[in-house]
Amino acid sequence: MRLCRFTPRDAILAGLSVAHLTLTLTLALTWRDGSAVTRFAGLPVVVLMTVYNIIVISHVFTHQAWFRSPFLNRLVSMLNSLNIAQSVKAYELFHVRNHHRYHNDRKRADGTTGDFSSTFRDGEGDDHAGLLRYAFWGAATTLLGVGRALLSVLRLWRVGGRESELRSLLSRNPLKRRAEQRQIQLDRMALSVGIVLFLALDWQWAVFVYLPALYLSFALVNVQNYYEHYGASPEDRYANSVSYYGRLYNLLTFNDGYHQEHHLSPQAHWSRLPQIRAGGLSQAQGKHHLVSPVPALLGFLHRGRAVRWRERPAVRQVRRGA
Repeated sequence: MRLCRFTPRDAILAGLSVAHLTLTLTLALTWRDGSAVTRFAGLPVVVLMTVYNIIVISHVFTHQAWFRSPFLNRLVSMLNSLNIAQSVKAYELFHVRNHHRYHNDRKRADGTTGDFSSTFRDGEGDDHAGLLRYAFWGAATTLLGVGRALLSVLRLWRVGGRESELRSLLSRNPLKRRAEQRQIQLDRMALSVGIVLFLALDWQWAVFVYLPALYLSFALVNVQNYYEHYGASPEDRYANSVSYYGRLYNLLTFNDGYHQEHHLSPQAHWSRLPQIRAGGLSQAQGKHHLVSPVPALLGFLHRGRAVRWRERPAVRQVRRGA
């Protein structure tokens, strides 16, 4: 009987998830007795693992759960909820049901965006928000959300009445809605137990390494999302995202660079994204599909993108419906 739903290569992602937690625990256990160099190196290692997990491992999982067994998929969600310090099921709802519905949309007539993570949401007029505000203020908001999720232990980690955005994304089907709420509850429970374990192993590591690493990780993930959409055309389904086609990067990130292809077909398995480029994007000839010479995390090095954005007033003035 096949264990994986799509391809045995997805088991690599599961293995990386386990390795992430194993290395985090090792760092917590050995930090106090390590040299100054190894203690300092612990922070960037946690940042690297967390960023990679959010933008690659958990991202892939939210679109295509790896296993045929619902039980195994529930365990993976709990495991990576601890790894990325937020519920993977909640991440799925915000990313799949919200972001991939509105595609980083511009502000509507009432000044709001449908996409809760839109780079236009806090921008002035019809412009993107500033990178620093989007990345670092957004990271602070996410970290605050982690704290609220931990405090939800007071209601047994259930989704609270004040979590209006999250509640709006839950399924309308009563059975599916209960299942989604249950998974968020399990994810938060796993995160809470893990945080208590980290504090018990070494509270100084948890406070001075793990917590700052989470904040920096969330900020870098925001930079990634910012440059996956900065300069793109939200109104054009063939040009609402930015792709990067470097071979080594896409080999190491399971084709994460094929972002426009991913937006064209969000439920396509990561291994099929190059085929979508060869097929679906052929319809976009003559349109404004933006290809970056650098990965999204290094998008600030793509100097020509800002110039291109500023020089497209006719495209930017398209009115959106309410």
